[in-house]
Amino acid sequence: MSAAIIDGKAFASALRERIADAVPAFAEQAGRAPGLVVVLVGEDPASGIYVRNKGKATEAAGMASFEHRLPDTVSQDELLYLIGRLNGDERVDGILVQLPLPKQIDEKAVIAAIDPAKDVDGFHVENAGRLAVGEQGIVPCTPLGCLMLLKDRLGDLSGLEAVVVGRSNIVGKPMAQLLLRENCTITIAHSRTRDLPAVIRRADILVAAVGQAELIRGDWLKPGATVIDVGMNRLDGRLTGDVDFDGARQVAAAITPVPGGVGPMTIAVLLRNTLAAAHARAGLAPPEGL
Repeated sequence: MSAAIIDGKAFASALRERIADAVPAFAEQAGRAPGLVVVLVGEDPASGIYVRNKGKATEAAGMASFEHRLPDTVSQDELLYLIGRLNGDERVDGILVQLPLPKQIDEKAVIAAIDPAKDVDGFHVENAGRLAVGEQGIVPCTPLGCLMLLKDRLGDLSGLEAVVVGRSNIVGKPMAQLLLRENCTITIAHSRTRDLPAVIRRADILVAAVGQAELIRGDWLKPGATVIDVGMNRLDGRLTGDVDFDGARQVAAAITPVPGGVGPMTIAVLLRNTLAAAHARAGLAPPEGL
C-alpha cells in the first residue's frame, strides 16, 4: 500500500483561479478592486520572500496590493498608528502584519488593534470567538486550507475521529474548532500528551502542526488514515514536515507532501479571505463556491 498524494499546490492553483474569476464582478459592483495590505517589520529573509509572494499572488488575482516595510527598530506606538490608518483606509479590505515581530512589540496588542472586519489572518480575538461559538467570522488561513483539502478528499467528515497534534492559536486550536464544526470527534494532542502514538493511532484524520521534524512515525498511524502535515522544518538540508513521510505513505490512505501540500493553500486562502472581507464591507453577498 502506498498513500495517495494530496496535491495542495494544484488545489490552491484552482482556488486562486476561482478567486480571480470572481474579482471583476466585485469591482463592477463596488467600483474598486479588493485591497490587501501586508506590513513587514524588519529584514527577515524568509518573511521577505513570503511577503513578495503574497504581493505577486494578490496582483495576479486582480486585487490591489499594498505593502509597508518598517525597520526592526520601529516602536510599538508607530506600528499601532499605521494600523489605525489602515483600518480607516477604504481601499483596504485586508490587513496582514507579518509575524514574528521584534521583541519590543507586543504581538497580541498588534493583532488586537486590527479591525476584525479586515483581520484576514483570522487571529483577532473577536474572530477566534466567533469560530469557537459557531458564528460567521474570518477563519485563519492555514486551518481553513487544511479543511478544504480534507473535504475535497473525504467529502462528509461527520463522525470521523480526528487528532490535531499542536495547540497553537494559529493552527491547532482553530483546526480543532473547524473539525468540530464538521461533526468530527476531536482530540487535541500536545507536548504533555501521554502515549502520543496510542492517541494518534485512533485517528481517521491526523493534522500534524507541532513544528518538530518527522516526530510522527509511520507505525503510529491508523491504517487508512488521512494525514495533513502542516509542519515545515529543515532537517539535514532539506524541507520536511512533522510526519515521517516515507513511513507514513506505507500506512496512510492519503497524505500531504512537504513542500507542496498545505503551504500553497495558505496564500490562496488569504486571497479568499480578502475577497470575502471585501464583499462583507461593501454589503454584498459572499462569492459563491469559495
